[in-house]
This record gives sequence, structure tokens and C-alpha cells, in this order.
Amino acid sequence: MAKTETISNALPAPPSPTESIAEERRNPSFPVRELSVYLDNGPEAAAYKEKVMFQLERDPLWKMDNTPDLTLPQVRERTMAKVQNLVHFLETESIEKFRMRMTVLSVVDPAFWTRFGVHYGLFLGAVQGQATPEQFAYWVKKGAVNLKGMVGCFGMTELGHGSNVAGLETTATFDEKTDEFVIHTPTLTATKWWIGGAAHSATHCAVYAQLIVKGKRYGAKTFVVPLRNPEDYSLLPGVAIGDIGKKMGRDGIDNGWIQFTHVRIPRSYMLMKHTKVTRTGEVEEPPMAQLAYGALIHGRVSMVLDSGNMSKKALTIAVRYAAVRRQFAERPGQPETKLLDYPIHQYRLLPLLAQAYALSFTGMEMERLYNNLLKQLEKVQKGATLSETLAILKETHATSAGLKAFGTWNCLHTIEQCRQTLGGHGYSAYTGLSSMYQDFAVQCTWEGDNTILTLQCGRYLVSSLCDHIKGKPLAKNVQYLARATTPIQQSALKTSEALIQLDVLQDAWAAVAASAVDRATKVFQTALASGITKDMAYEQCSPQRLQATKMHCYYFVISRFIDGIARASPATQPILTKLCLLYATYSMQENAGEFLQAGYFDGAQIAVIRDAVIQLLRDLRQDAVPLVDAFNYTDFVINSPLGRYDGNVYEAYFNLVRANNPKTNDIPYVDRVIKPLLQRQSSQDEGPELDF
Repeated sequence: MAKTETISNALPAPPSPTESIAEERRNPSFPVRELSVYLDNGPEAAAYKEKVMFQLERDPLWKMDNTPDLTLPQVRERTMAKVQNLVHFLETESIEKFRMRMTVLSVVDPAFWTRFGVHYGLFLGAVQGQATPEQFAYWVKKGAVNLKGMVGCFGMTELGHGSNVAGLETTATFDEKTDEFVIHTPTLTATKWWIGGAAHSATHCAVYAQLIVKGKRYGAKTFVVPLRNPEDYSLLPGVAIGDIGKKMGRDGIDNGWIQFTHVRIPRSYMLMKHTKVTRTGEVEEPPMAQLAYGALIHGRVSMVLDSGNMSKKALTIAVRYAAVRRQFAERPGQPETKLLDYPIHQYRLLPLLAQAYALSFTGMEMERLYNNLLKQLEKVQKGATLSETLAILKETHATSAGLKAFGTWNCLHTIEQCRQTLGGHGYSAYTGLSSMYQDFAVQCTWEGDNTILTLQCGRYLVSSLCDHIKGKPLAKNVQYLARATTPIQQSALKTSEALIQLDVLQDAWAAVAASAVDRATKVFQTALASGITKDMAYEQCSPQRLQATKMHCYYFVISRFIDGIARASPATQPILTKLCLLYATYSMQENAGEFLQAGYFDGAQIAVIRDAVIQLLRDLRQDAVPLVDAFNYTDFVINSPLGRYDGNVYEAYFNLVRANNPKTNDIPYVDRVIKPLLQRQSSQDEGPELDF
């Protein structure tokens, strides 16, 4: 009798997730810690960041893994408790350290960051930027800095007006008899809307309203208007407030609406650093009204930084998961392949990783530009020339507007692409990216709708080129526009070795950005020559302005990346150079039509660039996990079982879901819905028996 062989159909045991991710860290091509310290602005800042993350992880108030299962009231209460918790550090830490703490908190809990930022960034920022020194001292004494006796909100947006601040309908009419302003909501569309903190917590509001003195309008100015009695939180006479309800994300912030019915405030409650109203009703306006808005730029600057940081968080989850998740085997009997080993997965994630690094360096530059602007605005108060200050203000406003839109659009895209690379698990609230998308989406519309901001930057670019044609000097960040006055010469470089160099790619982006601005400018000049107004001529070239700003931002971001590489240590420069080359070439490939239209590259050169992208993806594959490790975020900050440092994703994910959804037989709608469905009578109850 023949011997029967036993054939096993068991699949080979795959490497464990922890083994898979450990493998990724064995041979990085760069010193990971050294790069982390550089990205965190030095060893002292890196150590402080780590201290803050450790403090938060140990504080039960900052527990984040059960947030998806909290009710709206619970989320809001916990958010305000965090505000209370943070005041201690506000009072005991230096401004520099507290800002570093807030940078970490913006990644941990965006809703809290917004809630805290409404008071300190928007309300206090408006008071500090637009109050006289005497007024600022008064509001500090009232509790504006330490949250004793007052909580502020920011009342700019109305139901019918957002980006068009000049069109706001709320009025502030001066009453000479009583030396008061009367704040009034004359129409439904004048209702203040989306006002963070108004629904529950704010006692005061920095209200933007049309200044009316002796029947004449002087434009939108800022007034501090009390809303509630801080002792019992009752609304003050003439103030009506409501909750705008459930939002797409950031549930921790209590957004509300406000209507004012002939609310009287002292004349001194108008912030008068720039425009002043005297006791007798004389209005003194600044030589340059635009100076009043300089302090409002910081919100956009912070969103450029936030775009880089949130991109880092999303990519840490997606890249680490791709290093442990296995799908399909090359041959039967072999372990399944890591997602990160598939070229298409590298193509989906690694250019976004390069972009996150690029946005980090861009955020650093935007902070520098903003701080320079603040210094210049202070000089104006001491008699410095207005023309120089106005030039810096225009440049910083335009740059921050364009990059706020560019950064937030690209970050939102990054979050969504990372979510999709998680497959079905990306749809779960517990894996982190669905809620991150919901929380971040608002960045594309608040502090200025992205399309409007992009057009504002485009208007500045066209205006700068027009001025340059007339012989005026170009600002530092748009000096490349000098190239727009001469024909573009096609690059003579043909090989990958010659083309794929940082200086070559930077020059190519400068030429193409100049070409895009030149096209927009020619449409503008043609429209203007037809006899229409300047504003209408700008509208005629709005599609071209949109594209010009996009090209300008690419050039700016790539240039800042190159600057960052120059400041880096010799040991980290090679990996940063590869990332910058990938970002520049991938972006060229995505915008190949611009380079062909400008005549800078031909089809053969674009093909060389596309091949270079593929090679750079292969080169960077081995360092993908070390590169996200260098972002230096703990598991607590990442807050996703799929983005764990140790790679133990499945056990962590299962345990988290089970802990937050305990097994129960108490199904509340069994008797009301399920049983009636299953036990209903039907005309088909007596149907034929199945016959097989």
C-alpha cells in the first residue's frame, strides 16, 4: 500500500510588525537625532519639545485616545479645562518657551489650539496690535493677558460677509452727547457668525464695525465690546448670542453668533493706535490705513507653520503603517510584500514627505519675515519712514496670503492621501486621519478664503512687475521678476546629471514663475488699456493671477528649502538634498505644462525629469521611516495605533477599539426597530419551499 503524503496548506508566518519596522531603522543614511534637533531649531528647543510631550502624556486631562466617543458637551468642557490648565504655564514660562509649548499643542489637539488661540492670537492680538499703549495697559489690568475676569473672542466675520472686511455691515456710531459708541446689527446678514468662544465662554469681543461719526463713514475699525457679566455669565443688555451648532470638525471650540441692538460702549473702547476719534468727534486717520492690519498677518503665518507640522503627523502614521502592513506575495510560500516596497506606494507618499520638509523651512522663513514686520511697525510709531514700512507690509501680507493658501491646500491634500493609503482602516476615527482631515479643512477658509488670498498675492505680483517695468525696485522675494522683461531661453541641459541639480532646478522655477506672472500682467495691461477700471482689469486676469501665485509659491518654497540645506550640518545635507530634489522635480512633473508653455524645457527634458523622480523615490525608500522618526513626535502626539513607533499596530488598534466600545447586550432600539422588522407579517410568508 502506497504511503500517503501529508500536504500542508498553511501559509508561512509573516514577520511581525515590530520586526518589520525595526528592520527599517537598521541602516539610515543620516544621523536621525541630528536631523531632529535641526528641525526643532537646536538642542535646547528639541529638549523642551520633548519635555512638553512628556508632561502632556502623563496628564489625564490630555488623554486623547477616547476623543471620538465623547459627546459635544464633553469635548467642549474638556477643552475649556485644558485652557484652565494651560494658564499656569502662561504665567510662569517665558514667551519663547510658551510659544514652543503651543506649537506642540496645535498638533496634539487642534480644537484646543483654536480655543486658546481665539483669545490670545485673535482677541489679544487685535488689542495689542491696534490699541494705544495706554489702552493696552488698561485691558491688561482688566485681565486680557492672564484670563482673570475676561475671556475674549474675535468678531470680524458676519453672516453675509467674510473676506470683504470693507463690506462689513455692523455699525459703530459715535454719540457726542454721551461720549459713547453705539454698536448695532442693522440687518440679519450683519450678524456676527462663526465667532469662536462666543456661544459659551467669551465675556468680551473685539468687534469690527463701520465707524460713523457725524454721519460720515470711515471704514471698519475695531471696538472692544463687553458681552457677559463675568460673575454670573448673564448676557448684557442689547447682546443676543446663540450657538451655531455642529461643525465639520474642531468640536472643542464653541462657535456662536452675536447680534447687537444699540449697545453702548465708552469712546475709549475703540482701539485707537491708528485711527483716533476725539471727544468732540474729530477723526484723525493714519497716513497709511493699511498699517492697522499688520498685526492680523500672524494668523496666516501660524497656519503656514501648522501646515508643515500637521503634514508631519499624517505622514508619520502613513509611512510607519506602510512599513508594517503587508499585502500580496511575489510568489506562493513567500511572505507578503510591505506596502512601502511597492513603487506606486512610494510614489503616493514620498513626494508628500519631501513637501512636509519643504513646508517646515518655509514656516521658519515666514516667522522671520513677520518678526521683521513687527519691528518695522514699531519704528513707524517712533517716526520711521512710512514708505519703507509700507513696502515691507505689502510684501509680508502678499507672501503670507499666498503661502497660507498654498500650505493649507497642500496639507489637506496630504492628510487625505495618507488616509487613503491606510486602506479601509483610514475610515476609522480611531486611526487618526479622518478626524485630522475634519479638523484641518477649516484652515482653507478661515483667516481668508484660500482662493481670495491667492488672488491677493497674485495682485501683488502683477503690481510688482508693473512697477518694475516703470523702473521701480523689486522687493527681495520677487526679484526673480526681473527675468520677465527678457525672453526666456530654453535650457541647454539635457542629461540627468546636468539637470538634476539644486541650482539648476531653482533657476528653472524662477524662470517659470516669472513667465506666469508676465502672462497675468499682459492680460491685466490689455484689459486696462480697454478703458475699464484698475479693479476690473485685475478681475479680468484672475485666472492668470491664480496660476502665477501657485508658481511663485513653488519657487519660494523650493528656495527656502535650499536655504535650509545650506544651514544644515554636513551629515544631514545629503538626505535633505535628495528630498529637495524630489520635491522640485516631482512638482515640475505635476506642472510640466508650465515649463513647456514658458519654453524653458522641451518634452525630452521633461522625460529626463520624470525618470529622475522614479530614481529619487528608489534612493529615498530606505530612509522613509527614519525620515518620519526625525519629526520627533511621540506616540502620544501621533495618537494613532497605526502610527506607533514600535510597529505593534494591530494589537494596539484592536485593544483601543475594544476598550472604547465594550461588549454589551443592551441594544436600545432592538424592541423599537429590529424586532418589528424581523417579526413583521408579509404577503410572502407562505411562499414556496426551496427545492435543491
